[in-house]
Amino acid sequence: MVLAVTDQTFENETKEGLVITDFWATWCGPCRMQSPVLDLLEEEKGEQVKIVKMDVDQNPEVPASFGIMSIPTLLVKKDGEVVEKLVGYHAKEQLEEIIKKYA
Repeated sequence: MVLAVTDQTFENETKEGLVITDFWATWCGPCRMQSPVLDLLEEEKGEQVKIVKMDVDQNPEVPASFGIMSIPTLLVKKDGEVVEKLVGYHAKEQLEEIIKKYA
């Protein structure tokens, strides 16, 4: 199950290991396409990567701090450091390559 994070819980939930944060909103069509892909990745690769999601409408501080202007944006962190920022929809295969690169 993909964990929902907030401005208050983001830092604590993304400081260790490989974490992909999905910045999304309920009104965003591409975000709704990305969500099932991330659910599947969490199911298949949960031991290698933690996947969390943040609703940008309800949590404006963290997205602003990372300069997130478009959604969906996937922020990839390794041990608390941002290693990649992916804007737009990404297929499962693309995300598996990223996981392989940093896991």
